[in-house]
Amino acid sequence: MMMGFGLIGLLLLGGVVIALVVGGAGLLRQFSGPRTFGEGTGRTPRQVLDERLARGEISREEYEAIRATLER
Repeated sequence: MMMGFGLIGLLLLGGVVIALVVGGAGLLRQFSGPRTFGEGTGRTPRQVLDERLARGEISREEYEAIRATLER
């Protein structure tokens, strides 16, 4: 007489393990703290845009276009 659940039991156990891993990751993400714009520095999108222009990452034309989009 065979003991255990065989292949069905193995699949169920695998499903439970995956559910625990996914659930644990979700809980960690939920309790890891609030998400703020600008890599956790509390900067506004406009401040980030101003900094990008000052560093020369974007042209004046790109700056104006993005700023107009942000102000809508």
